[in-house]
Amino acid sequence: MKILVINGVNMNMLGVREPEKYGRMTLAELEDKIRGYAQTLNVEVDTYQSNIEGEIVEKIQQSRGVYDGIVLNAAAYTHTSVAIRDAISAAELPVVEIHMTNIHSREDFRKKSLIAPVCIGQISGFGENSYILGLKGLVDCLSTEKNQ
Repeated sequence: MKILVINGVNMNMLGVREPEKYGRMTLAELEDKIRGYAQTLNVEVDTYQSNIEGEIVEKIQQSRGVYDGIVLNAAAYTHTSVAIRDAISAAELPVVEIHMTNIHSREDFRKKSLIAPVCIGQISGFGENSYILGLKGLVDCLSTEKNQ
């Protein structure tokens, strides 16, 4: 099984950006943690980060036929990007939307996700463990599908 983890805008600033909300772990450290956990699941994981909406759209489009699913932290694009939503729909891959912070307890504009309706699930509020929970949920879902 092969999973792609995509991180959106400003996620390259982990470790220095609002550490009271996002912690001190860098993106590289987070990716290492995700890969380590993926090994325990016997899953191959690739990671990708971009601050550019169109690059994220292209990566999602290119994932079709390459990956079994996607764990996506679209970050601020969650609340604004119809393009990312449409790319998810077009790719026809299961996607789990994740956020490190609880988007429902933050500013009003963060409470609306444009991508949630085209994802199989959403996890928010568990810091870096949101990725672990999202990966586990996606792998469980894919494994169940294969066994049916």
